Formats: sequence, structure tokens, C-alpha cells
Amino acid sequence: MTKTIRRTIKSFILRQGRLTLGQQRALDEQWPVFGIDYSPEPLDFNSLFGNNQPVVLEIGFGNGESLVQMAIESPELNFIGIEVHRPGVGHILHLIQESGVQNLRVMNHDAIDILQQQIPQHSLSRVQLYFPDPWHKTKHTKRRIVQPAFLDTLATLLREDGQIHFATDWKDYARQMMKTLEEHPQFINNAAINEYSPKPDYRPVTKFERRGQRLGHGVWDLLFSLKHK
Repeated sequence: MTKTIRRTIKSFILRQGRLTLGQQRALDEQWPVFGIDYSPEPLDFNSLFGNNQPVVLEIGFGNGESLVQMAIESPELNFIGIEVHRPGVGHILHLIQESGVQNLRVMNHDAIDILQQQIPQHSLSRVQLYFPDPWHKTKHTKRRIVQPAFLDTLATLLREDGQIHFATDWKDYARQMMKTLEEHPQFINNAAINEYSPKPDYRPVTKFERRGQRLGHGVWDLLFSLKHK
């Protein structure tokens, strides 16, 4: 049984910006095709995608540009993106329509509920979490999504050969991620103990990331796999 994350503190604040006409149109027209409604029932990935390709899940895809690019460049994989902010969901649906990509589905709900209720155990090839809110004030760090209980749940959802890939441009959060991952009994570092990984070719560099690089910000990638029993 999937472990429940006992959490009342959200890792996000829902600030719903105004939808553009294009985003609203994409939601109206594309959600019935590419959207997945929240329901406390496990998904059937084979039926959802019409094939049995490995499934990659991304939590918090923002405006969705990098996720759509990954789906285009990796047609041998299926992708599910989760985002709570509707303008971002509308934008990614617009991009899906423009690109014609077929191996991507979208969810608009709290990721924790989805992980607990809708993702079958041992079903995911990779879980991606890129540039989550760092909650940089000390009094707010308890809101960070990367916590031991979060990793407990991911460990039950990954396939035996599954991986997690986190990335952040906030050094303190990178250190916390590393410590939490290294101390978890079910994960092993793909690089070396306490070492960050080079950015994999499959992760696109976002506009946000490029801006940070121009300002001298660092980016830290963490790739971990399930330990073999």
C-alpha cells in the first residue's frame, strides 16, 4: 500500500492569475483530450496512452515549455505533467495543440493527492521535480516538498529501474535535497555520495534558468535511483 504523506502544510500557495483568451480556449478544447481529471482511483497508463511505454511524471511544470520539448524529443516515453496553476495548464495545452505531441497528459491538482491516490505502485520510470519553490525564509522551509515522507511515497511508485531527478537553483535547498536523499534508505546517488550530477541532455535549459545563469546563479541536478534489494 502506498504510504500516506501526513501533511497539512502545502508546498505551494495557489495564486491563480488571469487566464488569457488563448489559455482558456486551450483548456476548453484540449483538456477533454489531454487532461486527466482528479479522481481517487489509480490510473491505467496503458489505456491512457494506448501503449505500454515507460511513464515519466513531472511535478510542477510551470508554463510547460520544457516538458513539451522533452515529450517531442522522446517519443519512446510517455509523460504526465502536474501543475496546480491553471494559466500554466492552459499554456501547456496550447503548446500541445501547436506541436501535435501525443505522448503527454496533464493534471491540474495537488501533486500529493495525485501521488497518493492516482499513480499505481511500481509504475513510473522517472519522477522529475525542477526548480520547486525554495521557500527560502527559515520559517518557511517546512513547506518544501522534498521531505522524507515525500521520498517514501516516490519509492513505492517507481519501477525497479526507476529514477528521480531534482534540480534547483537555490543552493541551500540543493544541500537539503542532497542530505534528505543521501539519508533515505531506498535511494542511491547516480553520481557519487554527496555529489551532484551533470545536467542530463534530456532536461532542457529553461528561460528562467538562462536568466539565472546570466545573473551568476548556480544550478544543481540530483539524480538518484532505487537501491536494488
